[in-house]
Amino acid sequence: MEALSLPAALSLVAGGGAGLSPELRAALGASLPLLQRDYRFERVWFWGCIQGVRGAYYIAQGLGPDRAAPRSRLYSLNCLDWSLLTPATEEMLALAEEVKGRFQGDPSFEYSLAEINPEAAARLVQSGKEPVMKEEARLIATIEQIDRAVGIVPRGAFVKTPLGSVHENRHFEGLSLVEAKKLSSYFHFTEPTDLKNKTLLEKADLDPSTDFLNSLEHDIPQGKGSWSIQLEKGGSVVVLRSLLWLGLTFYHVPMTKQFGYVYFGTGEKNLDLPFML
Repeated sequence: MEALSLPAALSLVAGGGAGLSPELRAALGASLPLLQRDYRFERVWFWGCIQGVRGAYYIAQGLGPDRAAPRSRLYSLNCLDWSLLTPATEEMLALAEEVKGRFQGDPSFEYSLAEINPEAAARLVQSGKEPVMKEEARLIATIEQIDRAVGIVPRGAFVKTPLGSVHENRHFEGLSLVEAKKLSSYFHFTEPTDLKNKTLLEKADLDPSTDFLNSLEHDIPQGKGSWSIQLEKGGSVVVLRSLLWLGLTFYHVPMTKQFGYVYFGTGEKNLDLPFML
């Protein structure tokens, strides 16, 4: 969610019980504008918080002119001092899938892969690397996994130019209340994969400037199996909650430009989802 509208946005997603203390809100209000100035970001988003056993990681994202380009990610333990994270690699993502359990809250903590996955540990030893994974690497991979799986935006909020870059749609005035209650009105804000599998007849109904992302209606489990849609604040706010990554909350105020998502959770995937349906 936008750093500038953070206090109002947090109040809109507070129905799930997650939020920040007044001290942390004040710290973010002071540090995020400085973060944007020092790193020369066009926009800064507050991504959320991953709660560990001994502490929490607060995450921010910096955006450049192309909104679909890889985002810079930073973490803080106190909402004041920020550290830049390296981009996620496929190796990190694969190793993070093997690690189970809570985060510790210490970036330098090391997970022993020899105990978790001896095969993966043996491959690392053969390639001359230590069979360990630092919690900072797991943090990077988890943020990437959550963004790929459940980072969403309303249909029409972003447009793709003929040159391929993605920008905010200045003419977007929000979804109508009827459209805002449909899963098909929301897109995954990541590299599309389903569009290549569509037939020419299906593509004929799509607008290439706005329908360039994957729709939520094709998520597995299909339908409302992986998302919860609710109207809150007297029906003035549409709230989507992910059932796959518990703690991810998206909000949109119909007929306005207000939307965003935030994550407050333990950074653990809900592997029991198929048994909850």
